[in-house]
Amino acid sequence: MKWQRVPLGPLQTNAYILANSNKECIILDPGGDGQRLNNILRQQGLTPIAILLTHAHFDHIGAIDDVLSHWNVPVYIQEKEKNWLKDPALNGSAYFIPGQEILSKVEPTILPKEGEFSVGDFSFELFYTPGHSPGSVSYYFKELGIVFSGDALFQGSIGRTDLSGGSHEQLLGSIHQKLLTLPEETIVLSGHGSETTIEAEMDLNPFLNGFKSI
Repeated sequence: MKWQRVPLGPLQTNAYILANSNKECIILDPGGDGQRLNNILRQQGLTPIAILLTHAHFDHIGAIDDVLSHWNVPVYIQEKEKNWLKDPALNGSAYFIPGQEILSKVEPTILPKEGEFSVGDFSFELFYTPGHSPGSVSYYFKELGIVFSGDALFQGSIGRTDLSGGSHEQLLGSIHQKLLTLPEETIVLSGHGSETTIEAEMDLNPFLNGFKSI
C-alpha cells in the first residue's frame, strides 16, 4: 500500500489517499477543493471505497459531497460528531468561513469506539483520541508503520483545544496514552504540516514535556 498527502481547502488541511495494489483507495479528511481531489483520483486510476474522518471540523470535510457525487462510498465518523456534517455551527464553518458554510446531507457510518477495524482490504487499529474535538480519532496501520493523527498531534505541536468540546488535559492524555505508546519509528501523518515520528515528538515536542496522567 502507498499513501500520499494532498493539502486541500482554505487551510490547506492534509487529506491523505491510501491505495492498494488493486487501485482501490480510502480517503482521509478530504478538506476541500473537491474537483482537484477527484481529478487526482481519476488521473491515477484510483477507485475510492471509503472516506475516513479523524474529526468533523470544516477544514477536514469540505470535499465530501464532491467525492460522493462521483463515487458512492461510506463516510466513517466517531459517534460524538455524527451531526457535525449537517451543522455549520458545530463544524465551525459558520464562524470561520461565513458565507461559505459547509453542510452535507450524507448519513455517516458510525465507527466503533476503538479496536481493530477493516474497510475492504484495509485493516487498521482505531484509537479514540479526543481533546482537539470530542470525537477525534486516529487510525494506526501497523504493517505500514503509520498513524493518521488528525489534529491531535503535529510536528512540534499539538491541536488547539479552545473550540467547542475541546480539552487540553484530555488531548494530552490521548496523546500520551494512545499515540506515544506506539513504536518510536511510527510515522505520524497529521492534519496540518509535515510528517514526523513518535520518537521525534517524544524527544522534541515542547507541549508534551512534564505531562502527568490524570
